[in-house]
Amino acid sequence: MEKIGKIITILLWALVIVSAVLIVSLVANINDVNDADPAMLSWINANIVWVYALLIVGAGVAVLFGLVNMVTNKQAAKRGLISLVFLGVVAVIAYATASAEMPQFIGIDKFIAEGLTGSTVKLVDAGLIATYILFGVAVVSILLGPVARLVINK
Repeated sequence: MEKIGKIITILLWALVIVSAVLIVSLVANINDVNDADPAMLSWINANIVWVYALLIVGAGVAVLFGLVNMVTNKQAAKRGLISLVFLGVVAVIAYATASAEMPQFIGIDKFIAEGLTGSTVKLVDAGLIATYILFGVAVVSILLGPVARLVINK
């Protein structure tokens, strides 16, 4: 295990060094005189590609380790599935209570001409309702969490 820790530390330092070199090179090549300078644009593109690569690798590693943890730890898998079922129930309730009726406000004709449909309105409404439900659950859990801990610990 110690060997894996050293390898991970070396990899993280390599990522930090590459990122620092890219940022310093970008800052050194930025100029206000010519916005279309090919050197500056190439460094901007290199930094954007690097950020995308880090994002993809980071997300992939997070998902991979989450799946490995779920497979190796049955209790964690059970909690994860309960959370997914809860989110699914919230999504179903929000979609079932959402309305496909077009809102009435000044300028709605422009949005309808650009393709606003009842199904889009229903999805937006469902997203808002789901947000309200989850916000309510968060507030209730914040308020009742300490009370529940007091009752359970006694």
